[in-house]
Amino acid sequence: MIELKNNPAGNFFLLAGPCVIEGEEMAMRIAERVVGITEKLQIPYVFKGSYRKANRSRLDSFTGIGDEKALKVLKKVRDTFGVPTVTDIHSANEAEMAAEYADILQIPAFLCRQTDLLVAAAKTGKTINIKKGQFLSPLAMQFAADKVVEAGNKNVMLTERGTTFGYQDLVVDYRGIPEMQTFGYPVILDVTHSLQQPNQTSGVTGGMPQLIETVAKAGIAVGADGIFIETHENPAVAKSDGANMLKLDLLEGLLTKLVRIREAIK
Repeated sequence: MIELKNNPAGNFFLLAGPCVIEGEEMAMRIAERVVGITEKLQIPYVFKGSYRKANRSRLDSFTGIGDEKALKVLKKVRDTFGVPTVTDIHSANEAEMAAEYADILQIPAFLCRQTDLLVAAAKTGKTINIKKGQFLSPLAMQFAADKVVEAGNKNVMLTERGTTFGYQDLVVDYRGIPEMQTFGYPVILDVTHSLQQPNQTSGVTGGMPQLIETVAKAGIAVGADGIFIETHENPAVAKSDGANMLKLDLLEGLLTKLVRIREAIK
């Protein structure tokens, strides 16, 4: 499993950053802010940024600044701030390329059953974070994890990100967090994607960011090992998932409350 910085406070760990790398300067600014906050609160931190967005509603949606350029930004964040990084991969032939730059390879929820993708990711030797499909029960994620382990890699994390409820909503079944923890892997709650409202008639995914604090508090209360939050300096102008991201200025206040909940349940 990936080495995170010392965690004397016994806190949850945090995966956070922009939905997609929009440029080097914005990524470095966000990383610097979050590193400062997490060091202050003694929260182990992983910088998150997708080098490319493959799952978009419309053909004209922003997908990235170029794979190699964005991956080099991830590497610069890691080298500058000394924190690990996580990024999504979407096909088997991306695994080796992304593994040269990122510490954790993330399998998107809608691809969590793709055997070739899971095996290719496993063979890089990197930690693999598998997001639970919106269409799967928590216990069914055992099979996704098994594919990685049977391919020779025991470094697995699982992420809850909501379950499809009707056509345009997601709900989090918090029972799934302790259920997936029985597999023996760290379990993360993806707070912001759990608040998406997909399949809007406009072709742009909606969201309910006003409930980020509510969902995050509940996740920590039931014992999630980690929290995933996409954050941006100005979500209104973000090029992907702006409707459900947390404004960066609100992150420290939220994490402070989550740390207190963690302390209360320990």
